[in-house]
Amino acid sequence: MCIFCKIVNREIPVKLIYEDEFVVAFDDINPTAPAHFLVIPKIHISTLNEITSENSNMLAKIFEVIPKLAKEKGVDEKGYRVVANCNSEGGQEVFHIHFHVIGGKQCKWPAV
Repeated sequence: MCIFCKIVNREIPVKLIYEDEFVVAFDDINPTAPAHFLVIPKIHISTLNEITSENSNMLAKIFEVIPKLAKEKGVDEKGYRVVANCNSEGGQEVFHIHFHVIGGKQCKWPAV
């Protein structure tokens, strides 16, 4: 079982900043900005390549939660970045889709 599934199943203690029946969110363990949290679906989807018409509703739920949490973290007005990595060369380290929300500092482009 992946580490994010273990978080969802409460096998690994993490302070959640948000939870509903579809999604959980928590602060990143190695933040790169003053506000840096992850939003993940409760169902296991390994990579973005596995999104289908049957599970794509999870993306809508995630993108409903992100602006609410950005506002709570105080980064909604100045701006924030949402990042999803896909597979190894894309920088994915945990193979359970997740979205990094990063704010509280000026983001640069390109991000690599």
